[in-house]
Amino acid sequence: MSTYSQIYIQIVFAVKNRQALIASSWEEELYKYVTGIVQNKGQKMLAINGMPDHIHIFIGMKPSCCLSDLVREVKKASNGFIKEKEFSKYKFEWQEGFGAFSYSHSSLDNVIGYIKNQKEHHKNRSFKEEYIDFLEKFNIEFKNEYLFEWIE
Repeated sequence: MSTYSQIYIQIVFAVKNRQALIASSWEEELYKYVTGIVQNKGQKMLAINGMPDHIHIFIGMKPSCCLSDLVREVKKASNGFIKEKEFSKYKFEWQEGFGAFSYSHSSLDNVIGYIKNQKEHHKNRSFKEEYIDFLEKFNIEFKNEYLFEWIE
């Protein structure tokens, strides 16, 4: 019997210490590179965007995919790509951990729109506010000391 599935996951992770190191001059190249990693791992990129200090990736995921392995590979390879291209004059690293939030098929357009409008969205809301809102909206228990390292 074949396996049929609909698994949609939004992944969110930040630059180490929440430094604003992703420059608009090279973010599009980074997003294309990350899209290539996701596709080469057999997953479907639905949307990608972010801010200078964090990134959102929305994927259609196959059940055979191990999400932690995928995110680890995206972080490792993209970190190497940024260093190789010398995009940042500062030491670039992704922070440990990530957020992963699942959605139904009926939510696709809303989530894709939300990710595409990151720049506009963050004019009124910090990443910390956004991230904590995700955790609360999805009823995910968390302790502040285990969240990203926030620079206030």
